Amino acid sequence: MKDRRNRFTLARPYVRAIAWPLACGLLIVGCKAHSKEEEAPKPVVEVKTAKAEVADLELTVRAPANIFPREQANIAARVTARIIKLNARKGDTVAAGQLLAALENHDLIAQRDEAKAAVTDAEANLQKTAAGTVPSDIERARGQVDTTKAALDQSQKIYDRRKVLHEKGAIPQRDLLLSETELAQAKTSYEVARKSLDLLERQSSDKDIRIAQSRLEQAKARLEGIIAQLEFTEIRSPFAGVITEQMMFPGDMAKPDAPIFTVMDLSVAIARAQAPEAESRAVRRGQACGFSPVDQAGGAYSGRVTTINQAVDPARRTVEIWCEIANPQISGQRGLKGGGFGSLAITVGAAKRSVVVPVAAVQFAEDGKKGTVMVLDDKNIAHAKEVGTGETVSGKVRIVEGLNGGETVIVEGGYGLPDKTEVRNKEEKEEKDADKDEKGDKDDKKGDKGDKDDKKSEKDNKKEKEKEKK
Repeated sequence: MKDRRNRFTLARPYVRAIAWPLACGLLIVGCKAHSKEEEAPKPVVEVKTAKAEVADLELTVRAPANIFPREQANIAARVTARIIKLNARKGDTVAAGQLLAALENHDLIAQRDEAKAAVTDAEANLQKTAAGTVPSDIERARGQVDTTKAALDQSQKIYDRRKVLHEKGAIPQRDLLLSETELAQAKTSYEVARKSLDLLERQSSDKDIRIAQSRLEQAKARLEGIIAQLEFTEIRSPFAGVITEQMMFPGDMAKPDAPIFTVMDLSVAIARAQAPEAESRAVRRGQACGFSPVDQAGGAYSGRVTTINQAVDPARRTVEIWCEIANPQISGQRGLKGGGFGSLAITVGAAKRSVVVPVAAVQFAEDGKKGTVMVLDDKNIAHAKEVGTGETVSGKVRIVEGLNGGETVIVEGGYGLPDKTEVRNKEEKEEKDADKDEKGDKDDKKGDKGDKDDKKSEKDNKKEKEKEKK
C-alpha cells in the first residue's frame, strides 16, 4: 500500500504539469472560436440594378380590349321555306347584295301569276267604266234637259202673250191662270232634269270610276306583296364582308327565327375596351389609340377614339371606349379578326422630363398609386424609399414623387429585402468573373506554350546526347 501511495504521490506533479497546459490550450481555442463567431461578416445579397432616368413620356390609358366588326348581321329568311341552293360558304368574302341562298318558291310564283291576271282584269273594268256605261246615261240626261228647256221657253211665251191680252180684256182671267200653271210645271220639269244631269256628271260617274280605280290598286298591291315574298326567298348579303358563321345547309327549313349566316364587315375594326372609371376622364373623341393583339408579337394597329360610353359599369366600375382601326387585307387576309383579344393604349397627353424606373423596381401598394423602391447609396447599402407612381409606359413606371432621377434602384432581388442591407451588383460580379476567366484562359495558354517549349528543349537535349555518344 505504501508503495502505491508513494508512486501516486510521485506521479502527481507530472499529471499537473501536463493537465494545466492542456486546459489552457483548450480555453484559448474556445475563446478564439467564439470571437470568430462574433466577428463573422454579414451576408452580402446579390442584386441587379438600374438607373432612375429622366425622359419625356406619352401619357396613355391602357385597358384590355376585344375586336368587333364595324357591321355585323345575322341573316335569316323572312319566310318559312326549304333551302334549295347555297351560293356561299363559311369563310367566303361576299359583296353587298350578293345572292347567298335560294329558297323554294313554286307556290309564290303561282300566286304572282294569279295576281297579274287580277291586275289586268281591274284595268279593263276601269276603262269600261270610264268610257262606256256612264256616258250614255249622261247623254240621256242632257237630252231631257234640252227638252224641258224648250217646253219652259214655250210656256213662258204663251204666258206673256195671254197676259197682254188679259190686260186688254181680250181673254178671261181663267186662261191667264191656266198659262201660269203650265209655266210653273215647265220650270219644275226643267229644274229636275238639270239636277239629274248634275248628279250623273258629279256623282255617278266619279263614284263608279273611283270604285274601279280602287279595285285596280288592290290588285296591284296584292301583286307587289307576292313579288316581295318572292324576293324574300332570295337571301342576299346586306353589305360587303365575310361569312363568319354558317348554321344551315341545303335541305334545311329556313325560318325567320333561325339565322342562316353571320356576315361581318371587318374592313374597319372596332376595339372595345373597358377602361377604369378614374382614367377614362382624360379620354376624348378623336384621340390616337393603338391596339396590340396577343396573337401577334410586336404587332400594333393605330386608330382613333370614336365612342365613349356615358354610363359606368356598376359591377366593374369601368367605362366602355371604342377605337376605330383601319384593317386592310394583306395576302387576302385581314390583320385583325372578329373576337380577337389584346391591349388598347390611348394617348391622352405628354409628361416632359419625367422620372422613370423599370416596373420590376417598384413594389406596388394595394391601391396601385404608391409603392416602395430599394435605392442604393455609395456604399452599396439598400434603403427602402416610398414613392408615388403614375403611368406605366413600355415597361417603365413614371415616378411622380420620391425620386429625382439618377438614383440606382434594385430591379431584381429586392423583394422582401430588409432596409440597410449591404448588396452586391450581380452584373458587376459577372463581369469581373468573366474577366478573371478570360485572364485565366490566357495564363493557361501561356502555360501550355511553356510546356511545349520544355518538351521541345528536352527533345533537343536528347538529340545532342545521342550525337555525342556516336
